[in-house]
Amino acid sequence: MQSPYGLDIVERCEGCRRQEARGFCDLPPDALRALEAVKFTALYPRGALLFIQGQPARGVYVLCSGRVKLSATSAEARVIITRIVRAGEILGLCATLSGEAYEVTAETLEPCQVNFVKRADFMRFLSSHAEASLRAAEQLGRNYSAALEQVRMLGLSHSAAAKLARFLLEAGGAGADGSASVDRKKLALTHEEIGQLIGASRETVTRLFTEFKQEKLIQVKGAVLQLDNRPALEALANY
Repeated sequence: MQSPYGLDIVERCEGCRRQEARGFCDLPPDALRALEAVKFTALYPRGALLFIQGQPARGVYVLCSGRVKLSATSAEARVIITRIVRAGEILGLCATLSGEAYEVTAETLEPCQVNFVKRADFMRFLSSHAEASLRAAEQLGRNYSAALEQVRMLGLSHSAAAKLARFLLEAGGAGADGSASVDRKKLALTHEEIGQLIGASRETVTRLFTEFKQEKLIQVKGAVLQLDNRPALEALANY
């Protein structure tokens, strides 16, 4: 079924051809049926807010397709992007389990299909299905590792150039044409958002993009990024 945002709607988790090897996508059939009974499916355009930092946790959001950025804002209105979430991951998990407020703001970077599960239903679901509880624990572990990697990048990288090189190497996933190429990808983030992710100003990011292009490390055509010299970027990222 086609959606207004050009998404192929997945109405049932069982038999989904896009199943990811993480989160709740490949749970046993009985657990998937239980999840079907409590989830609410919604479609969002780019720029939609799923939840806001400080908002009481209502439940979890399972991302079926698309990408979502997680960001934190200080009292001085400074913003840092903590992570880019991809299909198959669970958003708002820690806050929902603890019963506390969401720690970050979740905003869609592109049209997304999202399954929402209320907190009370989610807790009952986990208590009834051990495999789902294990997947939730695995997701928390990945979140912890991602947070440590973010701290390491922001705190231990010697320069903004090293941080940007690391971002360019790790950003995206599939190529811009849908292929598995890791050297050609579509960037959905603006220079300001990239700066918020690596702890640099928009002006610094713009300057570094220009320098990387002049040094023939990358090419940028519209929103498509081509890595022309991966070894040089890797050496710079590890500097």
